[in-house]
Amino acid sequence: MIEKLNLTMLTDFYELTMANGYFESDMAENIAYFDLFFRQIPDGGGYAIMAGLEQVINYLDNLEFSEEDITYLEKKGIFSEEFLDYLRNFHFVCDVWAVPEGTPIFPGEPIVTVRGPVMQAQFVETMLLLQINHQSLIATKANRIVRAAGGRPVMEFGTRRAHGASAAVYGARAAYIGGCSGTACAIADRDYGVTALGTMAHSWVQMYPNEYEAFRKYAEIYPDGCTLLVDTYNVLKSGVPAAIRVFDELQPKSKGIRIDSGDVAYLTKKARKMLDEAGHEDCQIVVSNSLDEYIIQDIIVEGACIDSFGVGERLITSKSEPVFGGVYKLSALEKDGEMIPKIKISENIEKITNPGFKTVYRLFDRDTNKAIADIITLDGEPVPEGDGYEIFDPRAVWKRKKLYNFYAKNLREPIFEKGKCVYQIPSIDAVKEHCKEQISTLWEETLRFENPQTYYVDLSPALWQMKNQLIEEHNKF
Repeated sequence: MIEKLNLTMLTDFYELTMANGYFESDMAENIAYFDLFFRQIPDGGGYAIMAGLEQVINYLDNLEFSEEDITYLEKKGIFSEEFLDYLRNFHFVCDVWAVPEGTPIFPGEPIVTVRGPVMQAQFVETMLLLQINHQSLIATKANRIVRAAGGRPVMEFGTRRAHGASAAVYGARAAYIGGCSGTACAIADRDYGVTALGTMAHSWVQMYPNEYEAFRKYAEIYPDGCTLLVDTYNVLKSGVPAAIRVFDELQPKSKGIRIDSGDVAYLTKKARKMLDEAGHEDCQIVVSNSLDEYIIQDIIVEGACIDSFGVGERLITSKSEPVFGGVYKLSALEKDGEMIPKIKISENIEKITNPGFKTVYRLFDRDTNKAIADIITLDGEPVPEGDGYEIFDPRAVWKRKKLYNFYAKNLREPIFEKGKCVYQIPSIDAVKEHCKEQISTLWEETLRFENPQTYYVDLSPALWQMKNQLIEEHNKF
């Protein structure tokens, strides 16, 4: 599988030039903190979903430079021998904290923090962003599509449209976390336990003289699960009638039809009527055909008779917004046991980073268990508690609210301590269930597809003060 490859050199080249620079400047062992966060929710949505942590863990667990890597770097002619010797004996020793997979996440909050020697903490940037950005994007898109389906199963059918092998496999994994019932990708089932599903292509039907013979042979081979593709020639005139004939004759234990083209709202209503009149009320209708959350929502409103969906290209590529804007920024240094906060300033407010080593809490209403807001504090600050606890919008500080009858939960867990993984990776089904449970804690207003209510990520007064103090200090220059 992909994870068995040595992916150490899957990195931006500047990670290597900076590493060599830190080494040559006697800064390699300086302790640094880096935060991974994202700036904007895809599709103008109200939330995103954390995914990709398992692959991050596998990457960090197997981080080492092979002799092939060293030979390549030697040939570049810009790296010192001492630095290359360091890489030969490289051992990951950083601490890592992260939000568990399946958890709703919001812009600005550190979903992963890496602490350790700057040369190491900096180097892992590319792969952490690659894994978290991609899988969080697909998990988020999948969850939107699943919610649009209104409880009907959604199958991920996008393998052949994915942007390469890893995108297909990890995309299937992420889609399952987001709520999909299964995937067309067989290797995702083999390696991750994501249920593989599938029936037939149009070529199966074309191989036979007619649809009836094609369907009958398939039903003979798979009597326990027989879903027939009925749109090779004409859905209503030949496909559905042939399927009904086979169902009448062979009585498969489980039966369904799939429609992959045409006006699926119209066709499914007509097909449903034909099936019911023939006594096959238990026959499931599956549709596919360039679907997304908006199309699914619309055809359901139109009264389409659909039991499940197969969604391909618009899910596996997140076609409507194919980029998850995660970034990885230095937030602090450590010297003589003291934390020195660092900040990146920009004329774009959303690009100004939050300094220091931080903790992220989610505040919940005790009566409803609904999420109220997230708050980022400096590490070591007391857990938010007490009636009258005040939160405020860091971009509009006059927007303030006092909270009562709430509780706080630390969103992040320790993943690595001094380079040793201390996190028990949950099963894919446990992650999926966690995602479902956590989505249920969000208000309906946040879950809207269009113009969702903003979910606030606030800063503690101490962090707010530190941030503004650093901005003022740098504005003096």
